[in-house]
Amino acid sequence: MTTEARLLGVGIATLDIINRVPRYPREDEELRATGQRIARGGNVTNTLAVLSQLGRHCDWAGCYADDNDAQRILRDLAACGIGTATAVRCAHSATPVSYITLSEATASRTIVHHRKLPELTAADFAAVPLEPYHWVHFEGRHPVETAAMIERARHAHPQRPISVEIEKSRPELELLLQPVRLLLFSRALVRQQIGDDAPPWDYLAAQQSRSGAALCIAPWGAEGAYGIDQAGKRWFAPAAPPEQLHDTLAAGDVFNAVLIDALLRGAVPAEAMARANRVAGYKCGRSGLEGLIDAAAGAGLI
Repeated sequence: MTTEARLLGVGIATLDIINRVPRYPREDEELRATGQRIARGGNVTNTLAVLSQLGRHCDWAGCYADDNDAQRILRDLAACGIGTATAVRCAHSATPVSYITLSEATASRTIVHHRKLPELTAADFAAVPLEPYHWVHFEGRHPVETAAMIERARHAHPQRPISVEIEKSRPELELLLQPVRLLLFSRALVRQQIGDDAPPWDYLAAQQSRSGAALCIAPWGAEGAYGIDQAGKRWFAPAAPPEQLHDTLAAGDVFNAVLIDALLRGAVPAEAMARANRVAGYKCGRSGLEGLIDAAAGAGLI
């Protein structure tokens, strides 16, 4: 497909308050931040922001509050070229906020998340027209409701690719294991499930067998990315770390966006994963997502 393909992302948008510190503080310690920025965040909206930079037409389906922070988020999404007519305004609610601490010593990020906003429901999603979209990407939240949304998207247009990011362990998570185009499993989730940090081949094979998904992928950070397809073929792409690690925040969202874009362009899994690793690694060497794709293209990475 060309860049004319339109994508729908289903998930959350947050307000991120990001503090840079020399090192992560000890308990009950006061530590001065070396920098602070406030940004729109959320897995799926980050992924859409990168897809938009790649030239894709994107819309967001999610919930937003009736407060000033929500207006800030909507303005940011509009500036990124992301449509929000498919989103739902929730009265008497508050914008979710992620308080993020970035350690300069390790470039790791620690997140405290506060939420007082309903999740998008299957009833909400039923009002979203699906005909314009060539790909639908779901953030695997609230599995019962999200599973019903995936079912609708699958049956409305059986040939349309669907991807699902499964990042955290949640009750009834198995409902998300459906025969879609792409299932993405976070390293943190896989480690929690299998109890070690061995390559996730067996885990991916088991999830592919259970779901019938065409492709199951586990991004593995500095160790690369692993994938397995319906035929049992294994795909691996090495990592592409930056010269100097700066900020890992949203690197997984970048990986997902570039992977989806590459698959839409017809790349085989190993090629798509390698491209995603290059751009996600490049992002870890810089702060934020603004101008990421132009910079990565200038560096010859895409």
